[in-house]
Amino acid sequence: MPYPEIRPRRLRRNAAVRRLVSETRVDPAELVVPMFVKEGLTEPRAIASLPGVLQHSRDSLRKAAAEAVQAGVGGIMLFGVPATRDETGAGGIDPAGVLNTAIRDVIAEVGDATVVMSDLCLDEFTSHGHCGLLTPDGGVDNDATLAAYADMAVAQAAAGVHVVGPSGMMDGQVGVVRKALDAAGHQDVSVLAYAVKYASAFYGPFRDAVESALEGDRRTYQQDPANLRESLREVELDVAEGADMVMVKPALPYLDVVSAVRAAVDVPVAAYQVSGEYAMVEAAAANGWIDRERVMLETLTSIRRAGAQIILTYWAVEAAQLLRELY
Repeated sequence: MPYPEIRPRRLRRNAAVRRLVSETRVDPAELVVPMFVKEGLTEPRAIASLPGVLQHSRDSLRKAAAEAVQAGVGGIMLFGVPATRDETGAGGIDPAGVLNTAIRDVIAEVGDATVVMSDLCLDEFTSHGHCGLLTPDGGVDNDATLAAYADMAVAQAAAGVHVVGPSGMMDGQVGVVRKALDAAGHQDVSVLAYAVKYASAFYGPFRDAVESALEGDRRTYQQDPANLRESLREVELDVAEGADMVMVKPALPYLDVVSAVRAAVDVPVAAYQVSGEYAMVEAAAANGWIDRERVMLETLTSIRRAGAQIILTYWAVEAAQLLRELY
């Protein structure tokens, strides 16, 4: 029957009704907060292009991890910022390096109360800023890089991490990491594959956060933003190689990709709401152009609606607190 018998607005009449019939909800347990720890800091340091996000000292990282657990977030993704870098990114493999030390610190602080994840990539540790080892002519050597990723995965697992996140977009990285972990007795460590990682312009503030030394770009290994079928092929390969979860990065400009990946696989799908997405909203809110909290939750809901079960976001702790008040 048409109007006036049919009135869809009945289900929008007040907050209680809207809450009852809501089709998509973001749960705090589905949120993962990225955290940066910088070697040698004694106090946390603000990141200018990421308002509200910090480079942590070891002590402030432990405190932030405990606060994240208290807020109910599902996980913490750790990134290290070393004091020195070299051509091979050796600091990422060193058990005493900043990232492996941070893993041990956070595990000591929160244990299994949340999922402790770590970025498995060389870019933060190399003097040239690329995600892998270089050939003599300056290209990225895929297979030599895989050997370094295997060593890095074992080092992170030995530090106690629950999930490693190979993010360098090297061919075969998931299979090599899985085999290395299993051979070292770390069968219980999960692999969150950055299966779909685009060569995006939205990463700018992140590079400030990790003080990236990159010159040039990563288009020979990160994906072309124009391609969807290629992304689905990458996902299929990563699942076949043993990925426990797969991720799309960035999130908002690629919601169609998130949806297509969700339809293609039966493992959990994650999406990373990257630094540029976060910074745009914060900048607009600071100018009074948008309602910051509403936009924050709207963006997270859109990512969840597209099919991401896990969302990495710099708003994770604040959003978790707001969601608890809403629901």
